[in-house]
Amino acid sequence: MFKQVLSKLPWKSSKTSESRGHGGNHGAYSSAYGGLRSGDIGADKSGNLSVSYSPVPNSSADVGWKSSNTKPGENNVFYETLPAFEGVPASEKQNLFIKKIRLCCVVFDFNDPTKNLKEKEIKRQMLLELVEYVTSANGKFSEAVLQEIVKMVSTNLFRSLNPQPRENKVVEGVDLEEEEPSMDPAWPHLQIVYEFLLRFIVSPETDTKLAKRYVDQAFIIRLLDLFDSEDTREREYLKTILHRIYGKFMVHRPFIRKAINNIFFRFIFETEKHNGIAELLEILGSIINGFALPLKEDHKVFLVRALIPLHKPKCLAMYHQQLSYCIIQFVEKDCKLADTVIRGLLKYWPITNSAKELMFLNELEEVLEATQPPEFQRCMVPLFRRITRCLNSLHFQVAERALFLWNNDHIQNLIIQNRKVILPVIFPALEKNARNHWNQAVKSLTLNVRKIFYDLDPELCKECSVKFQEDESKEDEIETRRETTWKRLEELAEKKASGSGAMLIPRKANTNALSG
Repeated sequence: MFKQVLSKLPWKSSKTSESRGHGGNHGAYSSAYGGLRSGDIGADKSGNLSVSYSPVPNSSADVGWKSSNTKPGENNVFYETLPAFEGVPASEKQNLFIKKIRLCCVVFDFNDPTKNLKEKEIKRQMLLELVEYVTSANGKFSEAVLQEIVKMVSTNLFRSLNPQPRENKVVEGVDLEEEEPSMDPAWPHLQIVYEFLLRFIVSPETDTKLAKRYVDQAFIIRLLDLFDSEDTREREYLKTILHRIYGKFMVHRPFIRKAINNIFFRFIFETEKHNGIAELLEILGSIINGFALPLKEDHKVFLVRALIPLHKPKCLAMYHQQLSYCIIQFVEKDCKLADTVIRGLLKYWPITNSAKELMFLNELEEVLEATQPPEFQRCMVPLFRRITRCLNSLHFQVAERALFLWNNDHIQNLIIQNRKVILPVIFPALEKNARNHWNQAVKSLTLNVRKIFYDLDPELCKECSVKFQEDESKEDEIETRRETTWKRLEELAEKKASGSGAMLIPRKANTNALSG
């Protein structure tokens, strides 16, 4: 895959590319996120690149740079041409690598496509050389190299994201995925930097014990911040890189899970706006798949406090597939969690959003497939009360999807085993659908489900039918009494309005009104 990505990018020989090295303060990367900006770089009359900058106090000498004062108080810096890696001895390659890394700390402004074209191309070619060097490295990266690598990556990638202003138009499951995705104009450079970081992380020459000093918690937090990028290409790279970091740096695993947890909390309870929830859940799906058994208590807490509440936001459609996968992973690893998950779904069940209700029913079927009889029995009464409401939904797709649960053999067996509890709950809904539902397909499916119970246990069905008729009679009586009471009250009100004096309401009528 990496070769395919690089092959699509035009390649020029580095011998024809003019290069320069840049040093500066070599402290920890966290103090060097700023980097140089494209406004500081240009070309002199002779064609050599020049960089103007303000001297940094206490900064070390910059390797590969020359300066000359043309005016008092003004510094013009000209780069030295750097050779290709193939043209230097093996002993000098590391120093050359560091020089080129420092040079790539210059960040250009891509909002103006006509600005610094030559310099942008030189940097792009140099980044490609760095990717090739990291890929073919045959010796452990030293601490100095690790420091420069993280500094360059941080300078290029860690930036403030400025989302395009747009309205939050998530209605009935229609989300913003239909809009044109936003593309970062700096992607020609960002893509290669991401590729470089990925090759660096997976490289066997990267010493984990040494690298964790620089790929630390602050670095990971800044990396997670970039998941809110609107550019889908960037989020795909971030997803792969963060997953590789999680796999390689075991010491950071609890912190990564906690940091993702915090992003979810902010999304659920504060903003309900984030572009990278689907990608983060995709990473978590792979992580959860690798959880050892029995599950740790903090993993179960993560399920209850973060994953299940993710069903609450209106924009669920944007990440429901990934969320559902994570939930199913938990249930498959520990079947006792099925009761917790089902009750969580019932807690956040949508009332007025039919499209979202369909997603809940799809997920519910997957959870029930992994549910064992003891867990099913704990939650079946509240579960089928909800399913009863779905059966009577005026939205035919919701009613139809609920009836399709009986097409699943495992779920049908669970229902049949517990029919003495479940049938009295759902029988009224089946009868009402068979009589009055406006959609013919829903009527037909309802009759099929009802026939399953009649064929299996006709006595129970007869009992439920008698009970349903009794309840209907009682409802009719209550309705008649209520109408009579209101009619009396209206008559008394009319008499009072037409009479000159006050009129007392008879005690009997008042009693009937209260009972109604």
